[in-house]
Amino acid sequence: MKLLVTGGAGFIGSEFTRRICSGYFQPTPTKIYVLDSLTYASNVDNLNEVIGKFEFIQGNITNQELMDKLIAEVDYVINFAAETHVDNSITSPMLFVQSNVVGTATILNSLRKHRNVKLIQISTDEVYGSIIKGSWDETYPLKPRSPYSASKASADLLIGSYISTYQVRANITRCCNNYGSFQHNEKLIPTMINSILRNEKIPIYGDGSNIREWIHVTDHCRAIWKVLLNGTDGEIYNVGSNIEITNLQLAELVLDLLGASQNLITFVKDRPGHDFRYALNSNKIKDALGFETSIGFKDGLIGTINWYKSKFLN
Repeated sequence: MKLLVTGGAGFIGSEFTRRICSGYFQPTPTKIYVLDSLTYASNVDNLNEVIGKFEFIQGNITNQELMDKLIAEVDYVINFAAETHVDNSITSPMLFVQSNVVGTATILNSLRKHRNVKLIQISTDEVYGSIIKGSWDETYPLKPRSPYSASKASADLLIGSYISTYQVRANITRCCNNYGSFQHNEKLIPTMINSILRNEKIPIYGDGSNIREWIHVTDHCRAIWKVLLNGTDGEIYNVGSNIEITNLQLAELVLDLLGASQNLITFVKDRPGHDFRYALNSNKIKDALGFETSIGFKDGLIGTINWYKSKFLN
């Protein structure tokens, strides 16, 4: 088994790479290529503990010649490469179109030439939009509401078209919010932890009532591995945890775990088009592939806090 991990120096991609290279997933691949353009949100140092167990290439998934060369050498492409921060997509939407749409199209064009190679596309629950009650299954219509989610939905639709038109092999996974070690400081939980450690205010959009579903990044990567090994070609798999919490409740919990004052919470102007609630129906991956989460939210959050504390103290 030979793998190409794109975006492998980012948050989720580096977790997946560390797990593969450390033998956490079996069978162990015979060759692992890690491709990353090393933008502000990725860092090759995230892979220091497994240096020597993969071949690193600095490059961009929009480079057709590079993608043709790499995809010709592998059996699977796991595409983590993406611009992901919603706030940034509001101010710079074209960056997201280029990376998330054009980049995915470039990979797909290479797959047309190498139809034995399978793509595992890492998408997001945000492509479904916002939901007040109930949860989305994989057949729910896509109703993205931010430039970020629209770019990811566009990539998903492109993949579907290439499956139908060119018979490329692919699966799409749509996961809820991730948390864990090595996440960039711009994201919500790292922002909370680092603000508290500096005794600074925690900014919460609106009144903090927006609801998110959270999964530990290791559990997400376990789900991806199950899809890679046993996913049916052409299928989409939601990856959720059923752990729902408001942004305000999350801030209160992080403050409590760090023994800090609730007075550090401050409410700021809500961002445009802020989705109220995300909720995934993950019965398909549970029933078809036997996936279950293994890390409880509080335990995972404590581990995450301790990791950021160690970085802060050092």
